[in-house]
Amino acid sequence: MSPTKFVAEVSSNHNQDLNRSLEFVNIAAECGFDAIKFQLFEVEKLFSFEARISNPQLGKRKGWELPPSFISPLADRAHELGMEFSCTPFHLEAVELLEPFVDFYKIASYELLWPDLAHACAKTGKPLVISTGMADLSEVNLAVSTICASFPEINLTILHAVSSYPAPFAECNLAAIETLRQKFGFLVGWSDHTVSDGVINAAVFGQQASMIEMHIDLDGKGFEFESQHCWLPDKAKSLISNIREGEKSIGDGIKQPVPAEIPDRIWRADPSDGLRPFISKRVELSEN
Repeated sequence: MSPTKFVAEVSSNHNQDLNRSLEFVNIAAECGFDAIKFQLFEVEKLFSFEARISNPQLGKRKGWELPPSFISPLADRAHELGMEFSCTPFHLEAVELLEPFVDFYKIASYELLWPDLAHACAKTGKPLVISTGMADLSEVNLAVSTICASFPEINLTILHAVSSYPAPFAECNLAAIETLRQKFGFLVGWSDHTVSDGVINAAVFGQQASMIEMHIDLDGKGFEFESQHCWLPDKAKSLISNIREGEKSIGDGIKQPVPAEIPDRIWRADPSDGLRPFISKRVELSEN
């Protein structure tokens, strides 16, 4: 089993504060994440005019936007700390803006059915991650086949997701990870909205998830924390540490004595009389 790649999703918890955003990168590295990801959107390019008029609350999300000027220093800090940097583009212009800085692109679940965005990301030649929350298998198939038709050599990771914030444990359907893996043959992971150690462990060890994306916050003061789908640093760090210990314990599957057992092998019961240790060891003991 290859180590699972852990991605810290900041989403809009940066609160448009560069120092706070940089602290997210620092904390993500301390927690053991392999990559950190932000989101780049503009409300006017995210929601239609009709949606914004009918729901004025959407306008308040202007305060959730990541200033583009943050991208370069955030990418630099992530790379300095040995992490990959990524950012989800939500409009076509964002793809070009992000290209010099990101190690991979991510397509969000809500944009899964928009082929132009995936095409623009794939065209850069960088790895692509797509989330599949709310989608049925035929919709995922359409998205994947459309991408692969133009970019057959693409480095693609598919994330199973439940687009509910938070996601109910009983509705996670983690078995869909294997369904997606068997259907498409790509790496498949889990985009988490549960903040549950049990769910993450089930995804990693039960379903061999190649990637785990976790929404994080620093202190419970992020714009999205009240939705109850974000991990705080101490809990995220403990989880990842435990996962890494578990991954080390899996081994190569060959049934043979490990180095820690070798000294005790001779102290087993001898087949001739059922007494410990082996007769050869008893002889050695009697001679000393």
